[in-house]
Amino acid sequence: MSLHKVELPLTHAISSQLLIVNVQEKLVKAMPKTQRDIMVANINRLAQTARSLEIPIILSEHYGKGLGETIPEIMQHLPPGTEAKDKLTFSCCTAPGFEEDLGQDEKRKQIVIVGLEAHICILQTASGLQQWGYQPFVAEDAICSRREAHRLNAIQRMRRGGVTVSNSESVAFEWVGNASHPHFSQISQLFR
Repeated sequence: MSLHKVELPLTHAISSQLLIVNVQEKLVKAMPKTQRDIMVANINRLAQTARSLEIPIILSEHYGKGLGETIPEIMQHLPPGTEAKDKLTFSCCTAPGFEEDLGQDEKRKQIVIVGLEAHICILQTASGLQQWGYQPFVAEDAICSRREAHRLNAIQRMRRGGVTVSNSESVAFEWVGNASHPHFSQISQLFR
């Protein structure tokens, strides 16, 4: 019996960007309350961690005129001046200008994806990023769908398709790397 080596990718602060997708007023209200609250809390933890570690944050909104802006509970944790890229496409990757938003830094090929909805925009964006040669990571406790069955199906499809499905605490502690990091104490407080 031969053993084959399976690679387990980790996120790294120097290689990552955080992509927050469609956490908008009308969409958020349509989500089940318990899952919505968990998602918002975990997005905020990752946003605060990303800010502390100077990891770029990209914000997208789907049809902002109809679905509203990113909720204030998220905006308050983003760097001042963060502007959302408005889109009509489900995948961020098919939205005009999105590739430029990812930046030109060849080192930042790991994209941590959070937001709404798991089975539509998150799944399609993860697929598009893979096709572009990026390494998408999805924090499963920071994504949501109106129906839990749709969220679970999206997670299963992404895993089978080679997307790394993780969680917000794993991502944050992979970014920090070790307990001697200057921001370890501050970031570990976010997850208590």
